[in-house]
Amino acid sequence: MPPIHPHRPSLWLNARLATMDPARAAPYGSLEGHALLLRDGHIAAVLPQAEVDPAAFDGEVFDLQGRWVTPGLIDCHTHLVYGGSRAAEWEKRLAGVPYQQIAAEGGGIVSTVRATRWLDEEELALKSLPRLKALMAEGVTTVEIKSGYGLTQADELKQLAAARRLQDSLPVEVAATLLAAHAVPPEYAGDADGYIDLVIESILPVAARAGLAEAVDVFCESVGFTPAQTRRVFEAARGHGLQVKGHVEQLSNLHGAALVAEFGGLSADHIEYLDEEGIAALQRAGTVAVLLPGAFYFLRETQKPPVDQLRAAGVPMAVSTDLNPGTSPFASIRLAMNQACVLFGLTPEEALAGVTRHAAQALGRGATHGRLAAGYVADLLVWDIEHPAEIAYSVGVPVLKQRVFRGTVQHID
Repeated sequence: MPPIHPHRPSLWLNARLATMDPARAAPYGSLEGHALLLRDGHIAAVLPQAEVDPAAFDGEVFDLQGRWVTPGLIDCHTHLVYGGSRAAEWEKRLAGVPYQQIAAEGGGIVSTVRATRWLDEEELALKSLPRLKALMAEGVTTVEIKSGYGLTQADELKQLAAARRLQDSLPVEVAATLLAAHAVPPEYAGDADGYIDLVIESILPVAARAGLAEAVDVFCESVGFTPAQTRRVFEAARGHGLQVKGHVEQLSNLHGAALVAEFGGLSADHIEYLDEEGIAALQRAGTVAVLLPGAFYFLRETQKPPVDQLRAAGVPMAVSTDLNPGTSPFASIRLAMNQACVLFGLTPEEALAGVTRHAAQALGRGATHGRLAAGYVADLLVWDIEHPAEIAYSVGVPVLKQRVFRGTVQHID
């Protein structure tokens, strides 16, 4: 199949659409026997096949022969730009070596910080490229990339610049998030407040002025930063016009989700220890709950996020890989979908919504991404499947036929 010209309209015929549009009552927002009109990188129209005259269309015409089409997948929580590996550390953990001992020997997040600082921007992007390409090969068209392994101004900006470099070199959209408040760096051991001062007074303002980040994240946890420190970072982020989100309620309940909601945050992520008060706060604020089953699996956790209560409250649930070297080294959005179903009890339809429209909402893109609807960006996927549930059901089987980014075919069988 020849590539589509970026600015030439195209007509995609004989499609089975999983629109993921809640305005469509059918499961998956599905439409049988429909066509898509793409123009200038956007979906211009979703049309019944009977209303389309291909002979009268001045542009590219493609016959999908009844294949399923979904929106492009969105990985809304990753740490994929980093240096080094933690495989040897994982092996020690499996053998029973406690994390405290590993950290004392120079392992843990400090080892990733050290390896990330060692690389320059170009090297960091090159090391991260295979991870991003793996996500793209499964249908990811938009991906969030966090900093958080530099923990100095220069190294945090370097991570964000490497993320931008990746976007400039590949057909993918990157949402960059500043996670300088990920851990206390060695230079500030015992002085978390002093490090937060550096984040607020130096790292965050420079990142905002350089346009390197669109959101700010904080690891609000007993082994991270307190709610009071998190509040300070959120206030600074708002002062610089940046969105906020949080790693919250992963290991304990510090009411971080309610704090994210108080600031109108985009998402509260992990949330295994989320309580009813936090759920109500997310519901009122319209904040997305991001489920990260990869970390739950890899760390062999037992406390599951309150999926039934979130569902009952109508809180949108996104699903993401949490791709990172320490707790979720999985560059597979389809694996995350499968884990969300098997481990957390999502339905396959909820999992697909979690990597399309709800993930888009978690990145502040709910009005433009994650659905097959007129006016949305023309990021879409063509699948060789009989049912949309197969996307989450059979991990590793290459069922993606075509990856279309901004109306242009980027992945062809």
